[in-house]
Amino acid sequence: MTWGAPGADEKAGAPIVESFGEIGLEYAAIRREGRGCAVFDQPHRGTIRVRGKDRIPFLNRKLTQELKDLAPFRSRRSFWLNRRGRIDADLRIIELPDEMYFDLDVLCAAATVATLSAFIFSEDIELADVSDSMHRIALHGPASLRLLQQASIFVDGTSVIDLSPGRACRITIADKAVIADRDDSTGDIGIELLMQSADARAVWDRLFAVAAEPSPAGPLRLKPIGWHAWNIARIEAGTPLFNIDFGPDSLPHETGVLESRVSFTKGCYLGQEVVARMHSLGHPKQRLVALRPPLDSATSHDPEWQPSTGSAVMARNAEGAEDAKPVGAVTSSTRSPMLGDSIICFAQVRYASTDPGMKLIVRAPAGDLPMTVQDTLAFWKRQ
Repeated sequence: MTWGAPGADEKAGAPIVESFGEIGLEYAAIRREGRGCAVFDQPHRGTIRVRGKDRIPFLNRKLTQELKDLAPFRSRRSFWLNRRGRIDADLRIIELPDEMYFDLDVLCAAATVATLSAFIFSEDIELADVSDSMHRIALHGPASLRLLQQASIFVDGTSVIDLSPGRACRITIADKAVIADRDDSTGDIGIELLMQSADARAVWDRLFAVAAEPSPAGPLRLKPIGWHAWNIARIEAGTPLFNIDFGPDSLPHETGVLESRVSFTKGCYLGQEVVARMHSLGHPKQRLVALRPPLDSATSHDPEWQPSTGSAVMARNAEGAEDAKPVGAVTSSTRSPMLGDSIICFAQVRYASTDPGMKLIVRAPAGDLPMTVQDTLAFWKRQ
């Protein structure tokens, strides 16, 4: 991966920093309690702006989540499905008093605007892909709220220091307008910052300048991080990603995040018939699960045993031996610092093999790695 400088207009190919050369220190900036935090540039995220007085009723008829009670300065997650009930986009929706924003994979933004707009008849609603003109930066780590409060001037919404998951506010940083909302994708405090692309460099620089300012307790430790460190933390926290852990061929029931994206008590929406039919059947053909080796596994800490994306997942028969046919494949994997460097992964697995405690085998580069299905996607939580 390559560096996509904050504020860069070019989004094609979604260039992104893999690492600044110190993955361990970058990861520690997310997890370190006290005065540390990390800043993550996100040119791979796209933005859709939604305006018009009918935006909430219109979208409530199209998306999978209940939106009619979505208040200003709140956020909510939802899927945008096609008629076959497959996922066209995984959305994080931020509602403001006068407009709304979608955060989504940048590669889905243009198609989402086109397909949603095709259903507009006489409603007062306008959708625009503003991924080139707007840019997203994130702060992660225990000191993120403290840094943001010191670096910003509050405008409206939820006060910065009181931002809880699902809340948002408008602020200025370096005299630049910024929308901030709380999304703890790493399991630690996470603050998403949305601004004009032309303002991103000034915001980035101001965050570092404020972090370095002297104080009685010493300066805050702000460190830029790349994809690698953030990816470790998001897998530990149980945060799957669209186009990586599930994708456009997936049904909502296969994602592992059904409850946070789909309402089963709201009215009709596109693809609902497929979703409802799947729900009535009781289970999908496959589902995303979290896999971890036994605690006493001699290979669970060896990097040679870490599986890659696409590695086969095999079932065991009644005698505990490996069955011949794969039952799934790894979608993401990492070595978890919070779990003693143990190898952990997400995998799409046939439903019959997804019960918590199920013993499976993953084909790793160095051999067959015993794994156990966890009861949730999250491997670790901040106490």
